[in-house]
Amino acid sequence: MVLTAAFLLGLVAGLRSMMQLAAVSLAADSGRLVLANGAFSFLRYPASAWIFSIFAAGELIADKLPVVPSRKQVFPFAVRILSGAIAGGAVGASAGAPTLGIALGVVGAILGTIGGFAFRARLATALNRDLPAALLEDAVAILLALAAYRLMPARPLL
Repeated sequence: MVLTAAFLLGLVAGLRSMMQLAAVSLAADSGRLVLANGAFSFLRYPASAWIFSIFAAGELIADKLPVVPSRKQVFPFAVRILSGAIAGGAVGASAGAPTLGIALGVVGAILGTIGGFAFRARLATALNRDLPAALLEDAVAILLALAAYRLMPARPLL
């Protein structure tokens, strides 16, 4: 279940690049996800939860602006892969499998980026407007993040 959460967080990264980091930080800050000292421990601090939550909320707004570059451009794509890897790695680390968590986060981020782009483009074309498609994509990202949160262990599995 933990590794499923890592993959789902990667998918979320493909849809919205900060939401999965907010979910992991909120889980760690609340004690639901226990992160030991290590590469991912920065996610457990209250400031991280606040910062990533603010970034995630800002992204929900900014994503609707026409000046935002395509998620398939090199930099936005790389950010999604990196943030998916971090979130997946943190959840994987809680299960003693950080490398597998990173890999699942990366795969999820790639699939979420490409699939999310295609889904939103098709839906926007069908509706003849991007905003409803973007709002539906927001809802999917939020639901996936909530599902991943519920799959995160409330204590270390080691």
